[in-house]
Amino acid sequence: MNISDQLEKTALENPKKEAYIFQGGGVSYQEFDASVTKFASTLTDMGYGKGDHVALVSGNSPLFMIGLYGALRAGMTVIPINPTYTVDEMSYILKNGDVKVVITMDMLFEKFEHMDSHLNVGHYFVGDTGSGIDLDSSSLVGKMKSFTKSVAAGSLTYDKPALNRDDVAVILYTSGTTGKPKGAMLTHQNIYSNASDVADYLSFSSEDRVIATLPMFHVFCLTVALNAPVMNGGTVLIVPKFSPQDVFGIAEEQKATVFAGVPTMYNYLLQTGKEQVDTFRNMRLCISGGSSLPVALLNAFEEQFNVRVSEGYGLSEASPVTAFNPLDRPRKAGSIGQNIRNVKNKIVDELGEEVPVGEVGELVVQGPNVMKGYYKMPEETAVTIKEGWLYTGDMARVDDEGYFYIVDRKKDMILVGGYNVYPREVEEVLYDHPNISEVAVVGAPHPELGESVISFIVVDDPSLTEQGVIDYCSAHLAKYKIPSKVEFMEELPKNTTGKILRKNLREKLAQS
Repeated sequence: MNISDQLEKTALENPKKEAYIFQGGGVSYQEFDASVTKFASTLTDMGYGKGDHVALVSGNSPLFMIGLYGALRAGMTVIPINPTYTVDEMSYILKNGDVKVVITMDMLFEKFEHMDSHLNVGHYFVGDTGSGIDLDSSSLVGKMKSFTKSVAAGSLTYDKPALNRDDVAVILYTSGTTGKPKGAMLTHQNIYSNASDVADYLSFSSEDRVIATLPMFHVFCLTVALNAPVMNGGTVLIVPKFSPQDVFGIAEEQKATVFAGVPTMYNYLLQTGKEQVDTFRNMRLCISGGSSLPVALLNAFEEQFNVRVSEGYGLSEASPVTAFNPLDRPRKAGSIGQNIRNVKNKIVDELGEEVPVGEVGELVVQGPNVMKGYYKMPEETAVTIKEGWLYTGDMARVDDEGYFYIVDRKKDMILVGGYNVYPREVEEVLYDHPNISEVAVVGAPHPELGESVISFIVVDDPSLTEQGVIDYCSAHLAKYKIPSKVEFMEELPKNTTGKILRKNLREKLAQS
């Protein structure tokens, strides 16, 4: 079984059920599945098939959903790409990923016109996003096909290729914190098993209406807010771009039952939603991932909106989810939860040996969701996957009830005079301050101590001073953990999923 077959199965069982709602209009599972089959047929008729690579460069829209499932049904390997990437960033992935076909939006015409001429892209399927661009005026029109017309021209009597569980379904390029991005190869088994296990663990049903405002090209949204709802016939509520007002609006209008977001989104919703608490009245579950959710933020959000927030953990190389707070047992604030079905997490030392309960080590993962490897990078694969275990690079601990706690990224740990300082511990203290709304902590070189702790903060009260922040930390932290410097910012740098970019803050320090 794969997710494209699962869509077909869901469409047979619930043909009239709404698969997704976009800009107020609903599309049934029967209609969605038919569009997917027609597009798969179009791709095959044009000579593309099993094993060929297709780039999916789109924001949250039906274009993304039909493109994803249609290409997978044709046996192709899908490479989702952030549409806000620069020409250089996109060109690298298209070339490194051996892409033959691109599915994209008309508003990106100009960007593709500036791509390297040596890219081996045969066709572009373009969805009209209402940008007003005249297709006939584009120099690319000779290579491009209208996505809408291509779908309509396809056949419903389509013979699907036979797919194996180990065939690569999706290649996700990581953000590349060091060097060029790496393409994590996720097989059909990886994608299907994680979507199925997440849907089971979180009790997704056909009654669920899931807000998809995280970027669909990101694995968090792809699995939790798209593939998992499709498993059991839920409805995907497509929000093209995150804004608190759009989320509140669609939650109320569509009676949303599940919201998935990153901590920054929860912070924005909390700060702007004091008059909107009733819009979440049908919400049974809010899901947090992408980075650690500060406990103070979690508690404040739950109190204000009267809804449970469950934190989980995942990474692209694991499709992504490995752990989640259970719904049928107590949720532990600050924890990423327990093993989900079929997946094992454990904490190991530098020799790969499991450490005792409560001790900090590296989190490693094993299960049917773990990637096949990095595309064309066998050495990187060998470093990351050892004896069947995926080494995550995250430092964590586990308690005696099997709840895991992320301490911090291994590379983000700060060494102050021989003492380990984990940024998250300092950030948790600062988030408890009533006048601090956002915070990030990084390390900076220090001539005597090796490194020092630097905090970047966004405040609600402009009268708060650097000394006031340091004094507050002094009452809650050991001396070596106290920030030696506090920088005030209007906004912290974030990526497209809303994750705070510590790398950018370190670069800012280096330039100052």
